[in-house]
Amino acid sequence: MLHDGAHRADQHKDVSVPMSKIRMQDVATHAGVSVATVSRVINQKGNVSEETRTAVLAALDMLGYERPPRLSEASGTVGLLLPELTNPIFPVFYQELEREFTAAGYTTTLATQAPGALTEDEAVASLTAREVCGLVFVSGMHADSKASPERYVRLAERLPFVTINGANPRVPAPDFSTDDAESMRQAVRLLAGLGHSRIGLGIGQRRYIPGQRKEQGFGEAISQMLPGADVIVAETFFTAHGGARAAEALLARGCTAMVFGSDIMALGAIDALERRGVRVPEDVSIVGFDDSPLIRFMRPALTTLRQPVAAIAHAACATLRAAMEDFAPAQRTKAGPR
Repeated sequence: MLHDGAHRADQHKDVSVPMSKIRMQDVATHAGVSVATVSRVINQKGNVSEETRTAVLAALDMLGYERPPRLSEASGTVGLLLPELTNPIFPVFYQELEREFTAAGYTTTLATQAPGALTEDEAVASLTAREVCGLVFVSGMHADSKASPERYVRLAERLPFVTINGANPRVPAPDFSTDDAESMRQAVRLLAGLGHSRIGLGIGQRRYIPGQRKEQGFGEAISQMLPGADVIVAETFFTAHGGARAAEALLARGCTAMVFGSDIMALGAIDALERRGVRVPEDVSIVGFDDSPLIRFMRPALTTLRQPVAAIAHAACATLRAAMEDFAPAQRTKAGPR
């Protein structure tokens, strides 16, 4: 039965937990730790792992506790540079990175590169003017194979940073990326196993390293698993509109299965196909990439390749923290490990 807004608000009010009733035991239960561990985190005494500290802080926030001021004292500020936030995977990266750095005692400041807004170079200048002690680039110009790496070479002389999604050997910094080629092999293996012999790939611009590696892995997989089959690739943009255009091009080439470089592309493809009367998955099978949070609620479900965002954020944070603690400009002359 549906109720009006006032009734729903009253219901919510009845089941909420008053602030005065929230106890340390509630925090411990919510975080899955002992009361003693909660006490150690709050009082900053004893050894507590970062993972446990994060769980306790999250429980405090979820239950409505105001953190003691000493827990909010920051060791410094880290700049996070992300693309536009309309693609749902990028807010997830931001959330996980912020969680990791906050748990480690740092604050974060965000800069985005939406079309028509600040360029990456302008964003870096703005962040460094705020005296950040480190930077994280997510899917930035480091992933553009045609962009000059000199900006990063110069930056490495004065500030530690790491990159995510776009391992570029010309950039002197550690990178954390999924294995794009292997992801495409997994997708082709799945679709070939379902009986598809004409599989297409929809990706963004080829100048970007993740797309290049996806195309490489896709081509290798087609050659190995479907000998003699055409390697069919549609190059557009990593957007819903780009996915729609790619789907139309792949459908015209006779593809009965399609793999896309992002979930947002896959959603655009499904919309374009259904507008043409093509049923998904009955007529065409679709595979996305990212496993964005809301994808699991699609009906029918979308098969997608998951980016391990939490693991990437954890590794990137740990590596940058070590670099910030040990930073010596003279040592930042060679590309770091991937």
